[in-house]
This record gives sequence, structure tokens and C-alpha cells, in this order.
Amino acid sequence: MALYCTASHRAALEKHNLAHLFARIALLPSENQSIVGFKHHLHQFMPFERTLFVDADMVWCRSPDRLWKQLSVYPFTATGLERADPYFGGPKSLGVIWEFLRDRRQKTLKRHQLTYLPRVQAGMIYARDAVLTRTVCASAAGFLAQSEDMHFRTRFLEGRTEESCEWSLAMAMSKHGLPVYPWRLSYDSPQLDYISSLTSHTDDFEDVVCKYYCDQFIYDIRGLQNPKVRAFCFRLATTLLRRQDYLHTTPFALHFSWLHEKSPFNAFADRTWTRLAGESAST
Repeated sequence: MALYCTASHRAALEKHNLAHLFARIALLPSENQSIVGFKHHLHQFMPFERTLFVDADMVWCRSPDRLWKQLSVYPFTATGLERADPYFGGPKSLGVIWEFLRDRRQKTLKRHQLTYLPRVQAGMIYARDAVLTRTVCASAAGFLAQSEDMHFRTRFLEGRTEESCEWSLAMAMSKHGLPVYPWRLSYDSPQLDYISSLTSHTDDFEDVVCKYYCDQFIYDIRGLQNPKVRAFCFRLATTLLRRQDYLHTTPFALHFSWLHEKSPFNAFADRTWTRLAGESAST
């Protein structure tokens, strides 16, 4: 693993004798210390011949060796879906119904001469072609600069402190004809979101099992934040649409991407840091 971080983070690792956990630690310039600052400049942070960029709010649940082999055929890809769901770049509540009915995204696509919008989940991005990666990032940055002419909502409205890179990368991948790597892949899913009502796990995530609805429309209901509303919609949709099929799977990684579901990860991260720092101090 390589880690790009601030000088203070590197100092903390060195202070606790934990720098050895990484093959390389490099300074992350201030202009890149944000989501778009980093993911719109991936070509500047490719320390290996093949690089898999992974968000820090993930927990590995399985060995990534099989995933690494599957990704090897792509020059550049990111986890996602072939077609974006209504939540992508829109409200994460029942307000998404109004956005769906207005269909403003079609105007966005026509304005920028695109025929489809994939759903990019940038928690995992794979790259082995530095030139292509630079081209994709430049296009994504260009789309973000034109955000006022698009239908996407800023993440600041969700209470977040940083802007999203996902829809701009999705438009860039559409522009350059690059396929996403299937986010939903049954028993081989590279990553799944942590949703408390759909995930069972031990305290330290050594054993993880996710409830995975086989129908995309049904699974998208997980985006509803209110657990009671979400449970009601699951029951209603599976009953009326007769789409009750689901399976239990362990993804390669569990992603804590939802702001209201991060507490278990934060607690796990604190425990892990305390344990590793304590073990280092005792040796």
C-alpha cells in the first residue's frame, strides 16, 4: 500500500512506529487535500505500474487477490453501474421522486452531447494507463467547472464539507467510452455500502454478511435515510412488484459512504489505532 497524507499524519505514524505498514508514504499537497483535489488528479498519484485507489472509509472483508486479477484487463475503470440511479447527484430522500419526474438529467446529457450517464462509485478506482488517466481527470475537472449548467445537487446540501467527484467522473467516463466495473456483482461484488439494517458483522468486521437484493430497483431503496420509511418501502416494493429475491454475500470491501451510517466505522478505526499504537509501544 501507498499512503498520500499530510505531514502531521506521517509524523503520527512515525511517532508510533507504524510507518512500516505502508510500502510508500508521500506528502499530499494542500491543493489535493480534498475529494476533487485528489480524484481529479489521479495521474499525479500513481506510485505503481497498476494502482487501485481505495477510499479510507472502507474495511476489507476478503482477500483482494481475485478482484486484482479481474481488474487487470482495464486501462482505467471505477466501480459503478451502467446506468445511474435516481439518487445519483440528487436528493437522498423522498424528494428524489420529484427529480425523477422532472427528468432534468436528460437535459444535462443533451447539453454536453452524451447519450448515457453511468453511476460511478469512486470508492474504488483502478488505473494502469497514466495518459488515459490524465485525460479522464481533465475532462472530469472540466465538467465540474460547468456544474451551474447541470442538474446535479452539491454535496454541501447534505451537510458534507467536500464536493463529490462522482458525477463529473461519470460524465468523463461516458465521454471517453470507458466502462465502469460492476459495483453490484452478486457474490463477487467489489464493494457494498454499509447499511445497518442490511449488514450483519462482528465488532471488528472479521465476519461480514450483507443482504443483497437481486433487483436493482429494490436495492436502491437502501438510499432512504429514515429506517422506518426504508423498511416500509422495502416491504411494499417486494410485495407489489413480486421482486423478493435476495442473497447473502460477503463483498471484497464494505464501504461506509453514507454520512448517517459512519458511526460503526469511526468506532472501529479508533479501536484499531489504539490497538496498533499500543502494540508498537510495547515492543
